Amino acid sequence: MSHEHSGGPKPGPRGIGILVTGNLLGGVAVASGFAVGGLLVERIGGTSVAGLGQAAGVLGAAVAAVPLAGVAARHGRRRSLTLGYAIAVLGGALIVTAAVVSQLVVLLAGLAMFGVGQAVNLQSRYAAADGAAPAARARTMSIVIWATTIGSVAGPNLSEMADRFGRWLGLPGLAGPYLVSVVSFALAGAVVAVFLRPAVRPSGPAAGSPRTAGSATALRWAAAHPVARFAVVLVAVAHATMVMVMVMTPLHMQHHGMSLRLVGVVISLHVLGMYAFSPVFGWLADRLGAVRTACAGMLMLVAAVVLGFVAASAPEGSALTALALTVLGMGWSASMISGSALLTGAAPDHVRVPLQGATDAGMNYAGAAAAALAGPILAAGGFRAVNVAAAVILVPAVAAAAALRRGRATADGSEGRQEQAVERGHADTGSG
Repeated sequence: MSHEHSGGPKPGPRGIGILVTGNLLGGVAVASGFAVGGLLVERIGGTSVAGLGQAAGVLGAAVAAVPLAGVAARHGRRRSLTLGYAIAVLGGALIVTAAVVSQLVVLLAGLAMFGVGQAVNLQSRYAAADGAAPAARARTMSIVIWATTIGSVAGPNLSEMADRFGRWLGLPGLAGPYLVSVVSFALAGAVVAVFLRPAVRPSGPAAGSPRTAGSATALRWAAAHPVARFAVVLVAVAHATMVMVMVMTPLHMQHHGMSLRLVGVVISLHVLGMYAFSPVFGWLADRLGAVRTACAGMLMLVAAVVLGFVAASAPEGSALTALALTVLGMGWSASMISGSALLTGAAPDHVRVPLQGATDAGMNYAGAAAAALAGPILAAGGFRAVNVAAAVILVPAVAAAAALRRGRATADGSEGRQEQAVERGHADTGSG
């Protein structure tokens, strides 16, 4: 059994720097490709299937999360991350091929493999937390997540130049940005494979130590433990809430006559909210507690959907919409970082890595379902209905938080009663 999943050596500044570099390059690759993915699907398959590109990428990330976690548990984080980046490189190459031969099925298969890169970027936060001191675990993860900010901003800005370069090479339009993605993913994989130190592997499993659990076993374990259950539910619910509102905001804004430039500004503010403040939330989770930070994240998500509901009815709702999307991104960030820290700290060695993979898979499946439902909800009830539905999605996380609080209150009360009984026993002994 690999020692990796039980922490291994502390990452240290060098290891964190390598993970940050890999995540930065991976972020450039993801953002560069997905910026034009929908347009490429529309060009090859028509407007009616334009949304399948994003769905394929999200499903690819979801399907890959558990197998990548399995590789990490058996062989270490370095091999898992390198393998994921290699699959994303092949996906990017397949997308370029699909653009040349104009085949939709090939394109969707390539986009699904390309989405594995997003799963790798997310799982790198857990690699950063391996062996980190409990008092700095959330901050360590947040630094790696923060690196995505640079990639998310730089990637789309490279798309036009990359498209011109692709045309100069004789490739069809919109294929060039995926060349940037292929190179960026390949560099990210090379950095991790060459420079990330593997965990120390013991000569054999310790006597009596449990075998690494599967994802289903890990989820059953989490269901019976309030802290882990809350973390799993929070990560999925926060992501689904964010996706439901975010994917429909550009359509809502265009339906109300707002310019594409304004749409771009609002989405950029949303992305900054998602990533730029992550070190702040990591510090708060370590300083004030991950549960408190998680509850603050849920409150921000509630505030965001309330602002979105009001903005949908306001005559000039662009400023409110921008504020709502910024707060939405910040709520996602606080929830993601605190939930990941809770998950890493609460789970024992034999379920930690499988549970992390299963949680990321559930998060992506929840996001895909929310994206699929958001369109019909917008068509039926407008942007207000989308925000109401997003608020309803939060209910399971609120219920899990309430159950966690009740459990802690019961435990504290039980300990208090035991202490009182011991004190009474001492008093009786003394009087006797």
